[in-house]
Amino acid sequence: EENGTVLLWGVGDVGWWRLKLEICSVEGKGRKGGIRMGVMKGGGGERVEKLKYSRMKLWMIRATTSVLLWTCIVQLTAVGETWGPRVLKGWPSCFTHQDSSFSVIEDKVLSVPARVLPPKRVYKNNGYLMVSCNGGLNQMRAAICDMVTIARYLNVTLIVPELDKTSFWADPSEFQDIFDVDHFITSLRDEVRILKELPPRLKRRVETGTVYSMPPISWSDISYYRNQILPLIRKYKVVHLNRTDTRLANNGQPLDIQKLRCRVNFSALRFTSQIEELGKRVMKLLRQNGPFIVLHLRYEMDMLAFSGCTQGCNNEEVEELTRMRYAYPWWKEKIINSDLKRKDGLCPLTPEETALILRALDIDNSYQIYIAAGEIYGGNRRMASLASAYPKLVRKETLLEPSDLGFFQNHSSQMAALDYLVSLESDIFIPTYDGNMAKVVEGHRRFLGYKQTILLDRRLLVDLIDQYNSGSLSWNEFSNAVKESHKYRKGQPTQRSVIPDRPKEEDYFYANPEECLKPSSYGQVSSM
Repeated sequence: EENGTVLLWGVGDVGWWRLKLEICSVEGKGRKGGIRMGVMKGGGGERVEKLKYSRMKLWMIRATTSVLLWTCIVQLTAVGETWGPRVLKGWPSCFTHQDSSFSVIEDKVLSVPARVLPPKRVYKNNGYLMVSCNGGLNQMRAAICDMVTIARYLNVTLIVPELDKTSFWADPSEFQDIFDVDHFITSLRDEVRILKELPPRLKRRVETGTVYSMPPISWSDISYYRNQILPLIRKYKVVHLNRTDTRLANNGQPLDIQKLRCRVNFSALRFTSQIEELGKRVMKLLRQNGPFIVLHLRYEMDMLAFSGCTQGCNNEEVEELTRMRYAYPWWKEKIINSDLKRKDGLCPLTPEETALILRALDIDNSYQIYIAAGEIYGGNRRMASLASAYPKLVRKETLLEPSDLGFFQNHSSQMAALDYLVSLESDIFIPTYDGNMAKVVEGHRRFLGYKQTILLDRRLLVDLIDQYNSGSLSWNEFSNAVKESHKYRKGQPTQRSVIPDRPKEEDYFYANPEECLKPSSYGQVSSM
């Protein structure tokens, strides 16, 4: 109306009504500014008019309106994150149709499925655990599984493990050079917090050498870490474990502990994309030529020097291996009787002995034999009988171009990672010594469906070989004895042996992680 009154008309349950808002000018004759509201009912009904609002009520209205507006903005923003890309997809682009390179990139990005991360586990952090792994790739692999499990059980933050750079192999590789470190961290975030490095305030302790460092006791029960290591972490905030090999017992651990060890091993520890892609290329080249067997021929210089096994070596080679054994102080056993050790089944089979055993097992000589190993000690001279019996003898170095392996040179752990991948996918895996790679690959192949792994009984085999070589056994007798003795040594489901107080002699957890296996799947695996 002309006097500044706003009238709103409407119809309700009690008849028509009129809402009157009267805006009072501040400049009126002695009148204060404000809003006056009243309701007038039709039919000459009584006019109800409220008192003038105070400035405080006006402020409250403004404040309420502001809160409502901000709430709407927040809600729209949240909805926009979900629906925005779909809505904006149809909007005109700043790029013209000639920008084909951008559209190609966009198509590739949209085609990659979104990765679903597990939710972070929330827990009170008791401190930080640093670990330095020792040994070769597969010894360190098992140690990493143990250390993750220990960190989870103690409710501490694990720093990405440091790999061994001072062992015989002198491999300078860092964790991220071999394993996908981001996948390692994110895939386990629902179990344990893992950081790439210590927070700055604690990192200075490492730089000044004031971090508490110690080797945990081998084959310890998880309660040892709760009762002995956790109090140290709480006291010092950071504890560094400088030895990690076989520091967690094989048996007697809670089921969730054992299952987490498996999860780390079979899921979280994924090799880098460069190693994975090269492994796929090697397997493709092998598959093009039919079935293949991986022979883990552990007849390398470091193994022979460490074990003291010199069967078939000449005097010069024996002296070289002995000098090497004495050069490494952490190899405790120095004086070794090679013949006695061999008869006890504690030596790796020689290439010549291996050729006899493969023939006795009726392994078809048309199969490809992939040698998963470093440089064989003695070279072609020692490999001659095996190459004669199985002409399709191949190695990664013969399948790939030198340029393909250039990046891996002088990085033995990365080379071992490549062999590990090929070993998992082979039709048969045969290790000639039960070292760390043999055991870890055996367990992984069990997990993949009890893929055939022939576990050679070396103590029995060297006796049979000696009898055959001396003429005490004919070839048929020798072959039948070898096959009969290995009928049930092909990676079938079996219970892990437990030897109280002698953990080194019992079955290794990672060779047969039975808590994580499905026994029924063995029958689906075909044998050759």
